[in-house]
Amino acid sequence: MYKPTTDSTTFQPSFTGLRPSPTDRQNQSYEDDAFSQRMPLRKVKSLPINATIYSVADLQVATGSFSVDNLIGEGSLGRVYRAQFTDGKVLAVKKINSSSLPHQSTEGFIGLVSTISKLHHPNISELAGYCFEHGQHLLVYEFHKNGSLKDLLHLTDEDSNPLNWNDRVKIALGSARALEYLHEICSPSVVHKRFNSANILMDAELNPHLSDCGLSGLIPDAVFQDSDSNQSSGYSAPEVAMSGQYTMKSDVFSFGVVMLELLTGRKPFDSSRPRSEQYLVRWATPQLHDIDALDRMVDPRLEGLYPAKSLSRFADVVALCIQPWKNRFGICGFQLLLLIPSFKEVDDGSGEASFDGWSW
Repeated sequence: MYKPTTDSTTFQPSFTGLRPSPTDRQNQSYEDDAFSQRMPLRKVKSLPINATIYSVADLQVATGSFSVDNLIGEGSLGRVYRAQFTDGKVLAVKKINSSSLPHQSTEGFIGLVSTISKLHHPNISELAGYCFEHGQHLLVYEFHKNGSLKDLLHLTDEDSNPLNWNDRVKIALGSARALEYLHEICSPSVVHKRFNSANILMDAELNPHLSDCGLSGLIPDAVFQDSDSNQSSGYSAPEVAMSGQYTMKSDVFSFGVVMLELLTGRKPFDSSRPRSEQYLVRWATPQLHDIDALDRMVDPRLEGLYPAKSLSRFADVVALCIQPWKNRFGICGFQLLLLIPSFKEVDDGSGEASFDGWSW
């Protein structure tokens, strides 16, 4: 059985707690490259971790000794397993590869867990527990039965129902809210670095939950870039390859790519397509402001069931997100008016979602 962290045990976290974001701190991030170079711990006030401590034995029992039958995902940081506990609770366990933590001490891992445990938002996949025993580092998260957005968009069979326009709008909005929370509400800001459709998990009502938030802080940018699957899969912003640095703007670019996936139903990179269409951003960018071309870009599984005005505005936001770095908007402040407060799902009478309160 597990031991809840309700006793007086505290740890020395490597980061300060989250607090409301000051207005003069919109472009700073604890995951920028400069911070990554300062990874050695600095002493701060001891803070408890708001998550359950599990033993390796607990998690072995719940996952069937990390059985392949319970494997539900795998990334560069490690594998994820479905865990069924004796009380009936189902959670997801991420078993972090030891090779992914070459620069981290256990104290550094605990410090980062302390920070991750304080990330609370309806569209964030929240940490439920953790384990650090026998040289192993494991994180326990909420389990979402509908898998990832990537699965829903690209792994569906002929008998499954495709996402309708309402669902796609809802997913885009929820994902934007998650990114807004990480960038603007958290202090210091959290740069995700791995924003993609595989890291957007879907609950039973198709609400999106962004996963792996804060985990990229385990690895310095230079090391992280070497293992970054985003770069080869079409999600990575062009400036990341040139500078090696991840910023809030590079997250916004990746968000724009996910919106393109929702719009077109295509993968960000698809080697099976003609060469000119393999990279989604490169193929889609010239067509985003051409009404006729835009209609041809839309996922054919939607069968034309979407409001034209809503589609056009959706494309406008995509264009803002994937434009060159110097002109790219961040999901904060004035720019967020295009995505959150002024973007509302409403029924315009057609039974499909549209955007209300659009402002430039």
